Amino acid sequence: MNDNPNSYAARDTRVSIHPYTDARKFEREGPIVIERGKGIYVYDDGGKEYIEGLAGLWSVGVGFSEDRLARAAAEQFSKLPFYHNFMQRTHIPSTELAQRLVAMTPAGLERVFFSNSGSEANDTVVKLVWYYNNAIGRPKKKKIISRQRAFHGVTVLSGSLTGLPGNHADFDLPFAANVLHTACPHHYRYATAGESEEDFATRLADELEAMILREGPETIAAFIGEPVMGAGGVIVPPRTYWRKIQAVCRKYDMLVIADEVITGFGRTGNMFACETFGITPDMMVVSKQLTSSYQPLAAILLSDQIYQALADNSAKLGTFGHGFTTGGHPVATAVALENLKIIEERDLVGNVRRVGPLLQDGLKRFADHPMVGEVRGVGLVAAVELVVDKATKASFTPPGSAGAYLFARAIEHGLLLRNSGDAVMFCPPMIIEPAQIEEILARFARALDDAHQWAQSEGRLAA
Repeated sequence: MNDNPNSYAARDTRVSIHPYTDARKFEREGPIVIERGKGIYVYDDGGKEYIEGLAGLWSVGVGFSEDRLARAAAEQFSKLPFYHNFMQRTHIPSTELAQRLVAMTPAGLERVFFSNSGSEANDTVVKLVWYYNNAIGRPKKKKIISRQRAFHGVTVLSGSLTGLPGNHADFDLPFAANVLHTACPHHYRYATAGESEEDFATRLADELEAMILREGPETIAAFIGEPVMGAGGVIVPPRTYWRKIQAVCRKYDMLVIADEVITGFGRTGNMFACETFGITPDMMVVSKQLTSSYQPLAAILLSDQIYQALADNSAKLGTFGHGFTTGGHPVATAVALENLKIIEERDLVGNVRRVGPLLQDGLKRFADHPMVGEVRGVGLVAAVELVVDKATKASFTPPGSAGAYLFARAIEHGLLLRNSGDAVMFCPPMIIEPAQIEEILARFARALDDAHQWAQSEGRLAA
C-alpha cells in the first residue's frame, strides 16, 4: 500500500486511457508515475530509479535534465511565447532552424515545413505528394507504398501508412485506398530457407516492382520507409536493401520518402540514417530527437523541385490550404536549435559510434540464451527477439506473451524498455556512458533470467 497521498496509487486511476497498454490492468494498479529525471535516469513518485532504456519514446537524446534546453525555452517564452507562420509572417527561431536543417540534412533537401509531431508530418507528406502530382498534371499518380510492420504515426492517414495490425484493429484502418503495403525487410523472420540477405533484398525489390506493375506505374506516387523500422521491432534491413528499393522507385518515377522520426540526429552513428544506409530521399521527416522531445516539433524536408511545384500551384489557386497553428512554434524551434547545438558540441553522434558497439556486442552475449532467437540493431538502437524454439524460430503462444513478461520484469529491475510482440527493444539516450551500458545489460540479464524461469515453469519452452 502506498501511503503517499500525492502518489498516483492514491488517486482515481480511471481518468485516462493509456496508449499501448492494457487499460483494465491500469484501472486496478495505476501506471508508473514518473516525477523527475536526471541524465539517463528517471524516478517515479515513490523515489524508485529507472534507467530509461528507450529514451522515453526513442526520443530524449540529451537526457532528462538538460538545463540549457530549459533556459532556451524560458528565454523564448519571455521574448515571444507564440507566433505562427501563416500569411507571410514568421519568427526568428523557426527561420534559423529551417536554415540549420537544410544545412545539415542530405543534399537536395532545401525546403522545410514544420508540424507538431511525426504523425502530423507523415499525414502532411501524403497531402503534399497528392498536391504535387496534381500540380504537375499527374492526377492518377497518388498511391503511396509503405511496408508491413512499418510505423509512421497514428492519425487516420499516417495510421494507414503504419503496417502494424494492432494500430489498425477496430479503428477501421487502413482508411486510405491509396495506401499499399509491401513486404517487411526482416531476414530472420521472412527469408526462405537458405536465402542469403543479398537474395532476400533482391526478392523484396522484385516484389515491390511486381506490385507497381500490378497496380499500374502511372498510379504509384511514392515509397515511404523508416531506414531502420522502429516500433515494428527494430528491423535492420539487409545491406543492399535500400539501394535495390531506390532503383525500383527511380525506374518508375516515384518519390522516395525517408521517415527519420526515430533515427534522425545520430541514433545510428551518423547524423541521419540516410547516410548509414545510402538513401537519397526526395522528402524526409524528422521529429523526436529534434528537440529531444522537450517540446513537440516535427519537420518535413523536401527538394526544391517539389517545393516549386507546390508554390506555383498555390499561386494559381490563390492559397496553400494546409498548416498548423503551432507548427514551427517559437519556443519549440528555439529549443530545437539549442538541442542541435548540444548534439554537435558534445559530439553525441561520435558518442553513439563509441558506445553503440558496447550495446550491440553486449546484447549479442545473450544470443546463446535458450529464449533468444535474434539480437539485432545498429548504433544505439537494438532489439532482442524471444522464441520458444531457437531451431524453428517458433513464437510464443499467445504472441507477445513472453515479451510482455520480460518487459514487466525489466521494470521491476529498474529498466524501462518496450516490447513489440516478443521483441524487446532498446534505445537509450545518446549521452549514455560505457558503465551505464553495462548496467543496462546487467539489469536486462536479471529480467531475462526471470522470464526464463517463468517460461520453464509454464512449460512454454521447447523440450
